[in-house]
Amino acid sequence: RKHPPQAIAERIDAAVRQRWQPQVRKRRQKQTATATGITVETRARFGYTAPIGTTDDGRFRRLTVHLPPAYAQRLFNARNTGASDHQMRQIIAEGFKDVYFQDSGTRATGLTDVTLNDIDYLDLDY
Repeated sequence: RKHPPQAIAERIDAAVRQRWQPQVRKRRQKQTATATGITVETRARFGYTAPIGTTDDGRFRRLTVHLPPAYAQRLFNARNTGASDHQMRQIIAEGFKDVYFQDSGTRATGLTDVTLNDIDYLDLDY
């Protein structure tokens, strides 16, 4: 029928969404974890351990950082295995340390530990 009754149309729609959405999400997560990476936008307090003579005072920052696929894969694996919020924060903090603070090893090489605390908001886009 071109125009099925409302009840039948709703059941068809629910059946299509139930089957389609998980497949789309799975395909997108695979692409993110192998090729494109994940973008993290947050406003949070970042703390870090740095060499003597530099500041290690944590402060609020608003950052939008694109993390490589390896970090996306780690986040998806952690979520799928039931990792705690703290463990997932640590993965994001490690990604921020590598990509944002150390610029993939070209600066702040003495920075040893970054923590993500007091999150105001956190948005993941993939």
